[in-house]
Amino acid sequence: MANSAGADNTGVRGSSGAVRGGGAGPGAGRRARHAVVVGGSLAALLTARVLSDHADRVTVVERDRFPDGPEPRAGVPQSRHLHVLLESGQRALEKLLPGILAELGERGFPRIGQPSDLVQWQGGRFFRRTPASAHLLTGSRPLLEWLVRRRVTADPRITVLEGTEVVGLVGDATRVRGVRLRERGARTLYEARPLAADLVVDASGRGTRAPDWLAAIGAEPAHEETLDTGLAYASRLYRGPEGAEAPDCLGYFFVSGKGQAEGGVALPVESGLHLVTLSGLRGSEPPSDAAGFLGFTARLPHPALHAWLSRAEPASPVHAFRSTANVRRRYDRPGRRPAGFLATGDALCSFNPVYGQGMAVAALGALALADALADPRRTPTTRRVQRALVGAAGQAWSIAAGADRVLPGARGNAARVRAADRPAAWYLERVMERVGEDPVVGDAFRGVTHLTSTVGVLFAPRVVRAVLFGQVVPVLSDPGRREPGRHVSRSVAG
Repeated sequence: MANSAGADNTGVRGSSGAVRGGGAGPGAGRRARHAVVVGGSLAALLTARVLSDHADRVTVVERDRFPDGPEPRAGVPQSRHLHVLLESGQRALEKLLPGILAELGERGFPRIGQPSDLVQWQGGRFFRRTPASAHLLTGSRPLLEWLVRRRVTADPRITVLEGTEVVGLVGDATRVRGVRLRERGARTLYEARPLAADLVVDASGRGTRAPDWLAAIGAEPAHEETLDTGLAYASRLYRGPEGAEAPDCLGYFFVSGKGQAEGGVALPVESGLHLVTLSGLRGSEPPSDAAGFLGFTARLPHPALHAWLSRAEPASPVHAFRSTANVRRRYDRPGRRPAGFLATGDALCSFNPVYGQGMAVAALGALALADALADPRRTPTTRRVQRALVGAAGQAWSIAAGADRVLPGARGNAARVRAADRPAAWYLERVMERVGEDPVVGDAFRGVTHLTSTVGVLFAPRVVRAVLFGQVVPVLSDPGRREPGRHVSRSVAG
């Protein structure tokens, strides 16, 4: 059955399609429009920021109570683990919140050049440390989220309901007209109240209950594509060794994958700390005790990280995390689903965290939402806007699913390698043989993985020549030192 929302408005525009700007009250004779965002994550906050330009009022509903400062919270269990913000995410975040990158720099967010600033081992070889062609921001997730939350919630059009959970939708299979709320706490366990809304956006993360909510109003949940390698990871904060000679790198990056079940990453965060995250595929999971954590690094293909960690000072307990499957919910496909309901962030598409895509895709999704709502040529129907949100995550999904699909033990309905995929897989395997050595191939590859270039750049003539006819050099046995060229400092402001 065709999507019943196909001809309906999302609810933040009038029937004429005219976009209303922010700030002023509703026009004469027109009722105020209200949008609800489920969740208080980075994706939810950026979504609320965009919707505040088109709705008169935006309500963010979050189960947690937010901490006063940049602290981890229960609703984001992965926040204690390593996060990176890819270049595409940096650009998108700056467009959404002008000046945020400078603020991150002032707070000590490190900026790491790839490949120059990292000792990186991937695909069975070390990367040459040629001048940087891409940069990562590697500060902690709680600090980034806190700074974004302060900016977004300062907008008087945006209200936050903390300690409150959405337990269902108001409406039917034709249109969503709000949500049912329940305050968290024993006295209100069975009490729920409705909150009317013209648009509901699910940004509640990997644990979304939207399939149940939709089924309860007679709508169809979205088809789910899943791909799980069984990857697990554990993280711990460290202070670098005192009095030791500073290493000729800002971090270590050993990537698990085909032929190497274990991985380990150590990157600087703010306050002079390093966050170390160890990962392992199914059957090679990293331990969560202190002694086992250090011992795991001895299984990596080079002793550099183990030696550094042996001299460093632990600054936190070990924290483990195991919910790492790739999951994509196909709300863009036809089905009996209501107008006025959208999904974004991890509630729409979540990735194996080893690829570091989640925060960038959250920002790119918010930009896609902004573009779809502001497009004067097209009415922003629910289906059209949802397709734009799925599209914003499309390349990241292709990268994560394409890489994970060939790993041993990969499971799920998206794990099958089709015959049509094999030529591309053969070509990409040749790319990986050269990406760490040939700057032409490496620069193109980093543009794709940072989501600043489309996959098509890997098929540009000079890249194809290097991939098909370039020499595969012997595997480097040592990470080497930085090669001459322009390098970067440790922070955004540096």
